Amino acid sequence: MEAVTTPDIAFIDLATQQNAIREELDRRISAVLAHGQYIMGPEVAEMEQALSAKLGGAHCISVASGTDALLISLMALGIGPGDEVILPAFTFAATAEVVLLAGATPVLVDVEADTCNVDVSSIEEAISGRTRAIMPVSLYGQPADMDEINALADCHGIAVIEDAAQSFGAEYKGRKSGSLSAFGCTSFFPSKPLGCYGDGGAIFTNDSELAQACREIRIHGQSSRYVHTRIGMAGRMDTLQCAIILAKLQRFDWEIARRLEVGERYNRLFDEAGIQRVQQRPDRSSAFAQYTIFVENRAAVQGALKARGIPTAVHYPVPLNEQSAYRDKCSFGSMPQSERAAKTVLSLPMHPDLHPSVQDRIVEAVIQSTEPRS
Repeated sequence: MEAVTTPDIAFIDLATQQNAIREELDRRISAVLAHGQYIMGPEVAEMEQALSAKLGGAHCISVASGTDALLISLMALGIGPGDEVILPAFTFAATAEVVLLAGATPVLVDVEADTCNVDVSSIEEAISGRTRAIMPVSLYGQPADMDEINALADCHGIAVIEDAAQSFGAEYKGRKSGSLSAFGCTSFFPSKPLGCYGDGGAIFTNDSELAQACREIRIHGQSSRYVHTRIGMAGRMDTLQCAIILAKLQRFDWEIARRLEVGERYNRLFDEAGIQRVQQRPDRSSAFAQYTIFVENRAAVQGALKARGIPTAVHYPVPLNEQSAYRDKCSFGSMPQSERAAKTVLSLPMHPDLHPSVQDRIVEAVIQSTEPRS
């Protein structure tokens, strides 16, 4: 469901960010236009090195989108027909989409009621002899229970692919999201915490063989020009988009700090008002890709907020087990928390440049919109 931005309150304020980095942005784009290497130009490797250093990992492989990052990871692991991949039912469709595109079967499991992240006990119950991977999603910017998930995977000899599309910049027990498992996959879609001005994504891994497989897959399976060692795809990230990410990196640490401030302030104000919200665990941080609360009678609340100039969005209104494209192609059981979340989640304006006075206006409007009518 698309967010609608009103003239005075932005759901995600990319214009202010762009003005703040204008000089570096223009310099970076001009450099690409000058050298003309629009595919696999020098900014691609430069960005990969910068992001790898930020996560403290060995390898970063840039790709055309966050979806491609997930699919290429599955392909590098050799996952295909007859295999199963466990993932939460409450997530964006891409998480299941790539499993089906790889020829495997998505096994949907339920999420935690308070974080909306995958429930580890549900994962344990779903593991079978056909399970080849677990794909936890770091929903709304907060990593799932990665230590417990990795431990389960190790016991059963299966891989973990963190879908970190929303959580670049977040931490889990002092480690960066994206570096928490065999593969970490992120997205640079414009609305993400670190976004470009089109599609883009990245894969992170410490395994040199898997990294090489990903590099070959993203460029039609080539180990060198016109030498195809595996089945691949057109999965490269454009040089111009890499240049934009490099320009944005100069402000990124400040932006993550600000997202934490804004998110924690929302938490305090909503807790004081008794408004239910997505919880954050004390041993990890959130990049607050979205700030999400739970409301009953969501349509009425959205309408009331819209009338007061407050844009909102719903991530996501229908769980995967109820999606017509997926329900007959996935394996799943009872999904009470996923179904409840789909009916009650509501995301509010969240970005690093959100002023406290605007935030107060948003919180006041939410409180008044959710008060019972006499």
